[in-house]
Amino acid sequence: MYVADSRASTTATASVEGTARPSRAGRYRSTIAPTVLALGTVSLVTDVSSEMVTAVLPLYLVAGLGLSPLGFGLLDGVYNGFSAVVRLVGGHLADRGGGRHKWVAGAGYALSALCKPLLLIAHTLTPIGLVLAADRTGKGLRTAPRDALISLSSTPETRGRAFGVHRAMDTAGALLGPLAAFLVLRATVDGYDAVFTVSFCVAVLGVLILVLFVPGGGGTGTAEAPAERPTLRAALGLLAHRDLRRITVCALLLGLATVSDSFVYLLLQRRLGVPDRWFALLPLGTAAAFLLLAVPLGRLADRWGRWRVFLAGHGALLLTYALLLTSWHGTALPYAVLALHGTFYAATDGVLMAAASDTVPDALRSSGLALVQTGQAGARIACSLGFGAAWTLWGDRTALSVSAVALAVCAVYALTLRPSRKAAA
Repeated sequence: MYVADSRASTTATASVEGTARPSRAGRYRSTIAPTVLALGTVSLVTDVSSEMVTAVLPLYLVAGLGLSPLGFGLLDGVYNGFSAVVRLVGGHLADRGGGRHKWVAGAGYALSALCKPLLLIAHTLTPIGLVLAADRTGKGLRTAPRDALISLSSTPETRGRAFGVHRAMDTAGALLGPLAAFLVLRATVDGYDAVFTVSFCVAVLGVLILVLFVPGGGGTGTAEAPAERPTLRAALGLLAHRDLRRITVCALLLGLATVSDSFVYLLLQRRLGVPDRWFALLPLGTAAAFLLLAVPLGRLADRWGRWRVFLAGHGALLLTYALLLTSWHGTALPYAVLALHGTFYAATDGVLMAAASDTVPDALRSSGLALVQTGQAGARIACSLGFGAAWTLWGDRTALSVSAVALAVCAVYALTLRPSRKAAA
């Protein structure tokens, strides 16, 4: 009787106070909002499409169209960094609309999808550059609203894990994309055109999933609507917050020394003499490491500190550069390089957004994340241009050596700009 009464009393108390202890699986599911899982599915499908193109683009431009490293550096800078000029626009539009996060993101996904078939008719530097600029405009529009939805749908204590789950699903698509491109190239005569066509079809599927399954609200539904619509001046004024300013400066400086993925794969191909037909498989190593480590490192960032994990990730990138500069030609070299490269992304991509989310109020979440993303993307434009020029003038080893020294210096400086634990919101 006493035991039964005790159990009933405990259950009733837990129900009233909301402190009932769920099962371990229930606790895990409760930390991952349905919005995060839906957006993860959209990103998975979209990344299959995007990475199909990214996997073959360096070889298509350099070997197929005969572009110089400088010309490729220009296009690679456009492809990876042009979104910097529109990320603030996408973030601001989503914040001003209140519940427009989904629709601004959807417009970005749709624009990128429409660019895929245009690669079929672009065969010179200028048209290809315009198509890639439009594609990255779509990415710029969607990135901040999407990350804001993830952040607003998660609690501060679990944001690292939420971003880790999303990035893991996103990276699953990045893992499947190069594999799909490889299979299409082997199965068709006009391989590049077939890759671009299949990529377009997959991108359309991603847009449909977003429209049908992602909730339209801008958050968890618990926050009150702001009394006034956020202004662009208020968004830019977020940089007055010490923590967000420091995070933005660090993302910019470290981005200046982050050599793009395409150059890393080209360097690895040259070191090992990888045949052209196998080139599209190199991104699989990075994606596999990213997929395996995104959630564990996201959870570690929640517990150990997001800034520590973020800087440790750049340490992994520095080791990647070191391995590419050594004279070692062992069979384990490609596995080590690609594993470290994937570790870098797993420790920095979602972790940076989780850290920035802690310093931005809900009403300006998209705009605040866009500020950080803009600084990082703009820096990577400069890095791609500078690395391509240095490779053309001095050779690949000298260019990579300069990047390694710059990364080490920027990482040491970033240690002095550690943001505080207190959110500036």
